[in-house]
Amino acid sequence: MTTDNLPKQYVPQETESKWQEYWEKQGIYHPDASSNKPSYSIMIPPPNVTGSLHMGHAFEEAIIDVLVRYHRMSGFNTLWLPGTDHASIAVQTILEKQLKQEGIKKDDLGREKFLERAWAWKAESGSTITNQIRKLGASVDWQRERFTMDEGLSKAVIEAFVKLYEENLIYRGEYLVNWCPSSQSAVSDLEVDNQEVNGHLWHFRYPLSDGSGYIVVATTRPETMLGDTAVAVNPTDPRYQSLIGKTVTLPLMNREIPIIGDEYVDQEFGSGCVKITPAHDPNDFEMGKRHNLPIVNILNKDGTINANGGEFMGSDRFVARKNIVAKLTELGLVEKIEDYTHSVPYSERGKVPVEPFLSTQWFVKIRPLADDALNEFDQHNSPNFVPDRWGKVYRDWLVKLKDWCISRQLWWGHQIPAWYTPEGDLFVARTKEEAYIQAKAKLGREDITLEQDFDVLDTWFSSGLWCFSTLGWDGKNETEDFKAFYPTSVLVCGFDIIFFWVARMTMMSKYFTDKIPFKTVYIHGLIRDENNQKMSKSKNNGIDPLLLIEKYGTDALRYALIKEVIGAGQDIRLDYNRKTDESQNVESARNFANKLWNASRFVLMNLEPSAVLKPEEVKDNLELCDRWVLSRFNQTALEVNQYISSYSLGEAARSLYEFIWGDFCDYYIELVKPRLQGEDSISKSTAQSVLLSVLIGTVSLLHPYMPHITEEIWQVLTGTDGKTSLSLQEFPQGDRTQIDLNLENQFKLIFEVIRTVRNLRAEAEVKPSQKVKIILQSENEAELTALRIGDSYIANLGKIEEIIISNQVPENLGQTLAGVANTVQILLPLTGVIDLEKFKQKLQRNLTKIETAIASTQSRLSNESFIQKAPAELIASVKAELESAKQQEIILRSRLKELG
Repeated sequence: MTTDNLPKQYVPQETESKWQEYWEKQGIYHPDASSNKPSYSIMIPPPNVTGSLHMGHAFEEAIIDVLVRYHRMSGFNTLWLPGTDHASIAVQTILEKQLKQEGIKKDDLGREKFLERAWAWKAESGSTITNQIRKLGASVDWQRERFTMDEGLSKAVIEAFVKLYEENLIYRGEYLVNWCPSSQSAVSDLEVDNQEVNGHLWHFRYPLSDGSGYIVVATTRPETMLGDTAVAVNPTDPRYQSLIGKTVTLPLMNREIPIIGDEYVDQEFGSGCVKITPAHDPNDFEMGKRHNLPIVNILNKDGTINANGGEFMGSDRFVARKNIVAKLTELGLVEKIEDYTHSVPYSERGKVPVEPFLSTQWFVKIRPLADDALNEFDQHNSPNFVPDRWGKVYRDWLVKLKDWCISRQLWWGHQIPAWYTPEGDLFVARTKEEAYIQAKAKLGREDITLEQDFDVLDTWFSSGLWCFSTLGWDGKNETEDFKAFYPTSVLVCGFDIIFFWVARMTMMSKYFTDKIPFKTVYIHGLIRDENNQKMSKSKNNGIDPLLLIEKYGTDALRYALIKEVIGAGQDIRLDYNRKTDESQNVESARNFANKLWNASRFVLMNLEPSAVLKPEEVKDNLELCDRWVLSRFNQTALEVNQYISSYSLGEAARSLYEFIWGDFCDYYIELVKPRLQGEDSISKSTAQSVLLSVLIGTVSLLHPYMPHITEEIWQVLTGTDGKTSLSLQEFPQGDRTQIDLNLENQFKLIFEVIRTVRNLRAEAEVKPSQKVKIILQSENEAELTALRIGDSYIANLGKIEEIIISNQVPENLGQTLAGVANTVQILLPLTGVIDLEKFKQKLQRNLTKIETAIASTQSRLSNESFIQKAPAELIASVKAELESAKQQEIILRSRLKELG
């Protein structure tokens, strides 16, 4: 082992790509389902096959990889299964744009040819995000990679649909659905984003048919009046009781519609008269059923007005809105127009307002499934949420769920396994052959023509099966993978898909496997930008993680993201300069990696393999600082295990940082340098042995967070030469018998004294090569004991030639600088060490500068114009500068007073 194996400079791009290729090529992360080890399994939340890596992915995958690597090293048979979602709407949108550029219409191309193009696109571009995930060093089992439309998963989807249908939990019916005119498909309630919009409330006059006057109705969607089939009032409203049963003439359409009484009407909204359009409002639809009203649909699937819209036929819905208002204004039928802020539902995919649209769709009866999942949560707290506050959100959602519309008017996706005869007979089956057998038995003849339902299933239907379909579930036989790794151990995701995915997986899994699919759901926070704003596409404030990986390395990005997490589920802020692609967080993590790299080179440089002692020999020859660093290492190992086990990943990362940067690099290495250069062979060998064992243990602890650099260092330290991987070694658990908290506290005081001595030397501008004398005074006997056992360390690191340790301050010390550590007073005599007059003059000049700065800052803060116009962040920064300057003023005045 030599430093030649570790280059002078750490270049993460070279190291990281090497180990990513090695791990995958060697199949390091491909667990054997027949292993007798306890299993630990996680399914990757499948990103869209159309996607590319964003900071949310990087954060989520880093969290999962810490958990996975930790459990693998802790003795579990660990599976992290990767895969992607077919993303029906997103893929179809991409392909339709391509066809448009080529001057081809989708319908002219035909479904079969369209799907051929879709699969070709998937083969060419669909692996973009999985290749990017590889750059994160994710320890997934690429041999088990799945895609929601691959053969096995497709069979599982068909099996699930058929079983639900056979047990009357799937039905087909005509209902109002959320319709996206952009994608021309139904979308579920969960795919709707309600946005606050500044719009208008129009008040229109509807003439009474008997010519006795008019009533006023208010609406935010004037175009829907073309489909009105009634006007409703509250039957208890004295203003309109006499009108119930009469009719009005619908403006522009000239048809009579009734005035009905219904208690649903809010007397306080608008005029108290409500237009009823059963085909375009869910509440109106229910009211229409109660009063047997006709249903008039006025929209085409693309959001234009159909033939039922009369003269407005062919107009876009929003163009029709303007024209209708103009026409009613011309006719004198506009009572008033009010500004009105209201919630408008938008399609998350199409990014346009959705329309309630009467359509024949497929639905899942959700209540039986939701109630089963709800019972598991209420009775067994299954799954367990971390943080637990999200459990209430999950439960509330299960209580409120309505039937789930699962059909989508698209071609790319799982085509619904239903077949129809020309006469409309319906047969649901796993294959067309099965459907034909059903049809022949029912219809009693051979000459039957069947055509499959054109619609595909909602992508969330297939992803709802993800935890078990990926393990080979087919509804009949349990595979070895299924038996070994299901139910999974934990699901890691953001809170935004509790509704989309978590609840659907628990419902589907409980129904088909009688088990909740994961024991724990870990909900992580959001990543916020340098202004503490949530990163999003709409705000255009996202950060490309690949830029940061290229600049700082994958390990640095991973570590920076997790280290910033304070408490499970908390958001993190990523400081970032968009002009230079620099990040303070990630640069700090890169510096941490460099610190570990350089420390490892130092250890290798001072290591003589032949001189390394056996464990029992090391134990018999440990010196004080050896026992201290072993205590700190084992204490850190215990903390890291406890933190990761409780999902306190950020706390574990910070604990490692403090030990590696502070205890190991800044102190232990410095403390043993004299021994490494000394003549005492036993002392030297003991120091080398402890350095080696602690460094190997340290890179093992850090491996889940920074897998590449730790693998590289470990390979060199152990001379393994790629025969195995650090990720397959035992994770240090921490040996309580080596922990000495009293010794740690003593060294804590010793290091505080050393820091204070260094600060005093720097303040007095004592040259590094100049040895000084110090006095350490305390009346605390425990402190005095710690100072006496550590005096050689204090002298060595503080560059001190004489230390006086006493419970009293010696007399006639002359002028000194003083500092305090706990209750220890540290005195640095200055006579004969520095030119006191020049030093006092320097302090006075510094004091004058500080006083000037304080006066200027106070004047700025007293300026009303500045306070009124300046951003809050700037004002807070100026106030912080003022407080810092005042503290410096106090210190300088104190120093000048000490010097006389």
